[in-house]
Amino acid sequence: MKLTSLTALILLVSGCTNGNLSQPNLPKIDETLEVVDSASIRTISDINNIAFEWRKVDDPRVVGYHFYRANLQEDGGKLKLIDTVKNRYTTHYVDEDLTPNTKYVYKISSATKGEVESRTTNDYIVSTLPKMEGVSFIQAISNLPRQIKIIWRPHSNERIESYKIERSSPATSEWEKLDTVEGRLQAEYIDLDLDDNVVYNYRVTAISFDGLESQPSTIVKAQTKPLPEGILSLQASRDLPRKIVLTWQPSQSSDVIKYNIYRSSNAESGFDVIKTVDTNTLEFQDFVNEDGKAYFYKISSVDKDGLESDLNINSVMGSTLGKLAKPVITLAQIQGEKAILNWQPGDRRAVSYVIHKSIKENFFKTKKETIENINALRFEDKDIVRGVVYSYSIQAVDKDGILSEITDKTELVLPKLQELK
Repeated sequence: MKLTSLTALILLVSGCTNGNLSQPNLPKIDETLEVVDSASIRTISDINNIAFEWRKVDDPRVVGYHFYRANLQEDGGKLKLIDTVKNRYTTHYVDEDLTPNTKYVYKISSATKGEVESRTTNDYIVSTLPKMEGVSFIQAISNLPRQIKIIWRPHSNERIESYKIERSSPATSEWEKLDTVEGRLQAEYIDLDLDDNVVYNYRVTAISFDGLESQPSTIVKAQTKPLPEGILSLQASRDLPRKIVLTWQPSQSSDVIKYNIYRSSNAESGFDVIKTVDTNTLEFQDFVNEDGKAYFYKISSVDKDGLESDLNINSVMGSTLGKLAKPVITLAQIQGEKAILNWQPGDRRAVSYVIHKSIKENFFKTKKETIENINALRFEDKDIVRGVVYSYSIQAVDKDGILSEITDKTELVLPKLQELK
């Protein structure tokens, strides 16, 4: 009898029992028991199982059948008891979980209630089918941002229910299962959250509705998009009042759309974005309301896919123009009816000076005056009164209006004239 359809195979399985492979004891043979007719055995092979059909025996002492099996590639001719069919009237059996494309040899004996059995049938050699062919076309698409797209042609076998997606990488030769794509006609998978500029290997295996796997597809490779190149020649000013000017040369990557400007007070860490500019901008002015303030800068390139160039680069330091050095007072005295102050610049940037004058009117009250735009290195104060304490200090000013620290105070007093008695 020859069964050629899936329906017939299901009919063969009906009413049969299966078991696990075990090491049998030496059988006790009764030569008088009826033997299964070898000529009556028929089989249907699948990828990982084999269905058997045979003609039942009529001996009333027989209660079932023993199945013996050996893998010809691994076991040679050494057969083991794999299962017992426990009903004499059962004439169908399915041996499952076999290796695809493998030859097996079987023997069947008639079994009694005890340990006695009949002689076995002649060797019956049958092979499982090879795995289904894999998908006929597969492609992996490179240069995507931190992802790779895999497409394939749907499998032609209508039994296919899903596809297993696997990946390997330079870090490991092991195949890692990523996901299962459901549906025979589904033919795309996108692998996300990958490293930049890395080559990955992929393969796809088709899976039938009953769990049978096809041959793996051809292995395909793809590479994720590299990060954009950074900017070139970053410069930061150190001689401008209350601002730091950054200049740079553009990134050489063609799809860069903007630059992120980072700043920190530390050369190694703590960088935050303070400004984002488009690629037409190659200069940035960082206004800092402090003299002699230093900052560290980095600039990154960002492409159209949002990938940012490597920030693991050396920072560049810039600073605002520092305060002037204080003037140095060389003379402070009363001459005649006026106070005289002489000083040295202390800083070559100084273009003018400010005199800070304090007038101590009484124990509780002090009046302050500021005299600006002194261009000489000498100041004569005629606006003084005898017996009053005056304090003077000097501050230098540069062309940008940056002030030096104020000098220490120096006190002068025009003595009172003694009254005539």
